[in-house]
Amino acid sequence: MTQAALKSTLAPWRAAMETATPDTARAATRALFAPEARLQLCHPFGDLTGPDALIDAALGPLMVAMPDLERRDMIVVAGTTPEGADWIGCMGTYMGRFAAPFLGIPPTGRLAHMRYHEFFRLEDGRVTEMQAIWDIPELMMQAGAWPLAPQLGAFLATPAPMSGDGLAISGDGAAAMTRVIDMLTDLCKHPADPDPAVMRLADHWHPRVNWYGPAGIGTARGIDGFRAHHQIPFLRAFPDRKLDAMGDLMSHWIAEGDYVAETGWPNMRLTHKGGGFLGLAPSGREVTLRSLDFWRVEGGLIRENWVLVDLLDFCRQIGLDVLARMEEGA
Repeated sequence: MTQAALKSTLAPWRAAMETATPDTARAATRALFAPEARLQLCHPFGDLTGPDALIDAALGPLMVAMPDLERRDMIVVAGTTPEGADWIGCMGTYMGRFAAPFLGIPPTGRLAHMRYHEFFRLEDGRVTEMQAIWDIPELMMQAGAWPLAPQLGAFLATPAPMSGDGLAISGDGAAAMTRVIDMLTDLCKHPADPDPAVMRLADHWHPRVNWYGPAGIGTARGIDGFRAHHQIPFLRAFPDRKLDAMGDLMSHWIAEGDYVAETGWPNMRLTHKGGGFLGLAPSGREVTLRSLDFWRVEGGLIRENWVLVDLLDFCRQIGLDVLARMEEGA
């Protein structure tokens, strides 16, 4: 399918979910999702099957917690992967008055926001696969219930693209894809080569880049901010990271215009060897990470990068139940 046709297929569901009720959400989801659609959701939801499971396990409880829930898409990218699969990636924010508990997170009674990165694979006009991360720690922080160390980066409601075109993306994304792949290739040369210059950050990243990381890591400004608030703590903790290096690590890549999107479930294998990441001591355990990302290229350089990592699932793998720790500290 063309990129425009893919977006048109998803458009009725997106419109219904903008101001959905439990009944309208269920009807719209049943209309779009195949009955046996494979759903891979962030911790604690896990793997589900079919549209009713998505409503019953995730969207329904969220609508109970936020009865006036709004879905606000800010980026919609569509395309066909090199393997021939049709995917759509959406970045946006769920917003509403946080009126009742959600996953044990205490309500604030005020407007709250939770970023989402949601990817949908379409076949014959139906969603047959979904991969999604919701920034649950972002909601915990607004409730004053985040039980781990304060994040190093800034806390903010993640903005839409500075260019204002996130919902009107079109065109050939080959140049943007080349920039992002070249950047990742250079990043992975370190720390095998201990010289940080081998990563060539200034050749790939705009000097005013905004790196919008998940709550727990936070948002970084500029190359120096990216290094101080994310990259250095991350590499100290995971010096042996591997990206798409083995058969069970698989990413799906699409690009359109100045935008690139990747969904990986998982797409990184690492050993938690060092301390500092999320303020945690090293566990020595091998883990996998799920990272769903969007990049916007401007003038040939990466100007904005939206990143969500399933941090609650990482903590689960090292034996830390963040939601249970939150309740213990309540």
